[in-house]
Amino acid sequence: MSNILEVRNIHTYISQFHILEGVDVEVPKGGIVALLGRNGAGKTTTLKTIMGLTPPRSGEIIFDQEPVQGRPSYEIASLGIGFVPENRGIFRDLSVLENLKIAERKKGDLDRKSDFIFELFPDLQRLIKLPGTHLSGGQQQMLAVARALVPDNRLLLIDEPSEGLAPVIIEAMMEAIRRLSSETTVLLVEQNFIVASQLAQHYVIIEEGRSVQAGLMADLVHDKATIQRYLGAA
Repeated sequence: MSNILEVRNIHTYISQFHILEGVDVEVPKGGIVALLGRNGAGKTTTLKTIMGLTPPRSGEIIFDQEPVQGRPSYEIASLGIGFVPENRGIFRDLSVLENLKIAERKKGDLDRKSDFIFELFPDLQRLIKLPGTHLSGGQQQMLAVARALVPDNRLLLIDEPSEGLAPVIIEAMMEAIRRLSSETTVLLVEQNFIVASQLAQHYVIIEEGRSVQAGLMADLVHDKATIQRYLGAA
C-alpha cells in the first residue's frame, strides 16, 4: 500500500524551544492513522508542522510523492490537505452556511459536497442559518470537520475531535469520521485511547517530541505495557 503522507525526521522549533526532535509518520492511502501520546508530547505541533503553520527546521514532509516542507500554509492546503484544529477555528459570527461557503477553493465546491456533508451531519442542515456562536460544542466540532470536507481534500488532519464533547456526541462524531474515511485519508490526534483504538487502523506514538513506536492498532490494543508506558492508560 502506498503512502499519501510521509513525515521524515522533522525537527521543529517554536521560538527557542525544540519541540519536535525527530518525528516520523507514515500515512497509507485510505483509512485512519492515529497520532498518540501524552499531553505535551508534540502531537498538535506535528499537525501544524505538516500544514506549514510551524515550519520544520529540518526533515522532510512528502505529500503524494511531493515535498511540501518550507511551503506556505495556503499552498500546502491547496494541494489537498484539510486541517481541523483543536480549537475548531470556526467563524462564530458567520452562519453555518457562510462558514461552509468560505471554505470553497473553487466555485461550486459546496454544492458538489452538500449531500455528503449533510448526510454525515444532519444537524448542520437544520441549523444552516444560525451563527456559529449559537451552536453547541458538538455542533461546532461538526461544522469544523464539515468545513474541511467542502474542497476536494485527499488528506484530513483532525486534532482532538472528541475533546469536551458529551459521550453521545462523541459516538456521532466517531461514526462520521468512519464514514468520511471512505472518501479521504485521515490523520487523527486523539487523547482518548478508546476513541482512537475504535477508529484507526494504524498508529504512531510520540513521546517528548520523538516518534517512538508505530504499527497496527489491532496489535497495540493488546499491548498493555506499551499503552501504560506511553499513554498512561491500562
